[in-house]
Amino acid sequence: MSSAVGVAAAVDDDLWSAIGDPTRRRMLDLLLTEGGGTATTLSQQLTVTRQAVAKHLTVLDRVGLVRGAQAGRERRYHVDEPQLARAVAQLSAVGAAWDARLQRIKRIAEAIQQSRE
Repeated sequence: MSSAVGVAAAVDDDLWSAIGDPTRRRMLDLLLTEGGGTATTLSQQLTVTRQAVAKHLTVLDRVGLVRGAQAGRERRYHVDEPQLARAVAQLSAVGAAWDARLQRIKRIAEAIQQSRE
C-alpha cells in the first residue's frame, strides 16, 4: 500500500465533514478559548439560533470533538482535546501527502520544460 493510500484511508470522513462547516469551527474556537460553554452561551456569540447551535453541537459530539455533561437545565460542552489532536494529525498527514504530490508534479513539469529547451 502506498503512503498516499494509507493517508487517505486514515482520514475520518465524518470528522472532516463535521469540522468542514465554518460555524462548527468557530464553535470549537469559542469552546477552546472559553474552556467550555452551552448552546445558549455559544448562540449569544454567533449569528445562529440556539437551536442551530444545539444541532451543530450534536454533530460535533457524534464525531467526538466535544463532550457534553448536564449542568442544571443545559448541557455544558468541552472540546475533547485528544480527538482534536487526532484531527490535527490527520490534517498534517494529508498536507504532507499533498506537498509530496505537488513536488512530484513540479519535477515532472520542470523535466518537460527542460526537454523543450
